[in-house]
Amino acid sequence: MQKWIFIDDKFYKQEDAKINVYDHGLLYGDGIYEGIRCYSKNIFQLDEHIERLFKSAKSIQLTIRYSKDELTDAIIQTIKKNNLENAYIRLIVTRGIGPIGPNPNLCVNSTLIIIVEDLPNIHGLKALDRGTSLAIVSTRRDSVDATSHEIKSLNYLNSIMAKMEAKHYGVDDAILLDSNGFISESTICNIFMIENKIIYTPQSSNGILKGITRKNVIEIAKELNLEVIERNITPYELINADEVFLTGTHAEIVGVTKINNIQIGNNSIGPITTKIRKKYMERTTNARFGVKV
Repeated sequence: MQKWIFIDDKFYKQEDAKINVYDHGLLYGDGIYEGIRCYSKNIFQLDEHIERLFKSAKSIQLTIRYSKDELTDAIIQTIKKNNLENAYIRLIVTRGIGPIGPNPNLCVNSTLIIIVEDLPNIHGLKALDRGTSLAIVSTRRDSVDATSHEIKSLNYLNSIMAKMEAKHYGVDDAILLDSNGFISESTICNIFMIENKIIYTPQSSNGILKGITRKNVIEIAKELNLEVIERNITPYELINADEVFLTGTHAEIVGVTKINNIQIGNNSIGPITTKIRKKYMERTTNARFGVKV
């Protein structure tokens, strides 16, 4: 089926969708993005994703040449153009075209790109049933006073290096520590652990992205009368937890069964993780939590 890509008010066939080689998104990773999902024509948490995009833009002084309503309309039109009911949406804003040199003030207009595809869970459908394996790697998450991962930027070298380590160790994904040696994130996901029916997750000072799936999980946990505590977590604590799971828009909610080749819990996806995932998936098609196409 023909795929259509939205670039600055126009639709292009996939093979014709191109950006200028002088775009600073390509030259310097100077730009931001959001990964969003559409379930059965319900764009889940779209308003929240667009709001976060604008916060990222403000943080790097990037001007988005579209209003929030215009972005919403462009996303809906791109989904319709591709005749999709279920989609992973990649919403990208680059600094735009400018001369070689990192000065952002020389870029006149930002570039908007919207890609939509019907993609499965990034860890694979089998991982939803059997869980995933992780390794704590030597690559550290960039600190909050550096290229903070609170900003959802196009620069993913930190995560790519960690992913390469994970591949070397023969596991599915990596866990990165923060600059102080506490648990931060996986390459693209927030991390939760459960101990004695209490849920723990790293906090903003650990260099994490404030994930929208993460926010939903915290809300769902409270609906299930489960306590959620945001704090520093050591590698020792994580490995000895009863349950561990990852959250993210592209990943949804995935249980972790091994870390550093050490079995987590019963080496299967835990009961609390399963309950939270079920409640989360119910939300994804609920119009109260999204925008209809």
